[in-house]
Amino acid sequence: MNRVIIECDRLGVELDGMKVLDNLSLSVYEGDFLGIVGPNGGGKTTLLRVILGLQKPTSGTVTVFGKSPGQAAERIGYVPQRLFFDREFPISVLDIVLMGRLSGKKLLQRYDRKDRMKALEAIELVGLSKLKDRRIGALSGGELQRALIARALAGAPELLLLDEPTASVDPEMKTTIYDLLEKLMQQLTIILVTHDTGMISSHVTRIACLNCSLDMHQAGSTLGRKTMDDLYHYPVDLVVHNEPSQQTPQPQ
Repeated sequence: MNRVIIECDRLGVELDGMKVLDNLSLSVYEGDFLGIVGPNGGGKTTLLRVILGLQKPTSGTVTVFGKSPGQAAERIGYVPQRLFFDREFPISVLDIVLMGRLSGKKLLQRYDRKDRMKALEAIELVGLSKLKDRRIGALSGGELQRALIARALAGAPELLLLDEPTASVDPEMKTTIYDLLEKLMQQLTIILVTHDTGMISSHVTRIACLNCSLDMHQAGSTLGRKTMDDLYHYPVDLVVHNEPSQQTPQPQ
């Protein structure tokens, strides 16, 4: 039986008096690669913040690894939607990836040999070994996203959350990032928030359509024009969900 990693039961979130998430129920199982699609303001980032323990629900319950959100932070890797930084600041790819080891450190504790080894392994995994000493300000958009994924992986997480990691990269780099994530699903549970409704189809094991409320779709399903129009309220590419290289994890 596949272990439940995340359990949301009738989850509701209100921000400034407006419902952002409404009566949302969701189970994420070990080995899932869940793609979440939906319009801006539909609650996608809010759901990730709830899972991370950064946003408290207004109603309902959430558990992550059987605990309250925030109590299992060291088991979660997170790639944010945007990274704001001074491009002239002298910090290298290795420096930023090492930051992924901070969750296991005490205040002012220095990085050790194991930290450096884990960081270098993560850098190699995302294909940036030749750029490990390059300043992050000199990276392309796709290279920076790979560095941020490496930072998340350096902490050896069991769950990886990504908030629109391909939003500012070219189509070729998008493909390589999705190929990387498909490789990572062999060892991680992944939740990906994206607007790439067409491209994710051949990579994820399930698709969640989120616009305040949630509509789940299993592997092998096709999201038709009416479903996408009702979700977005403007024209988008259809999601034709082909069977991925690995079967969808299902509870037995």
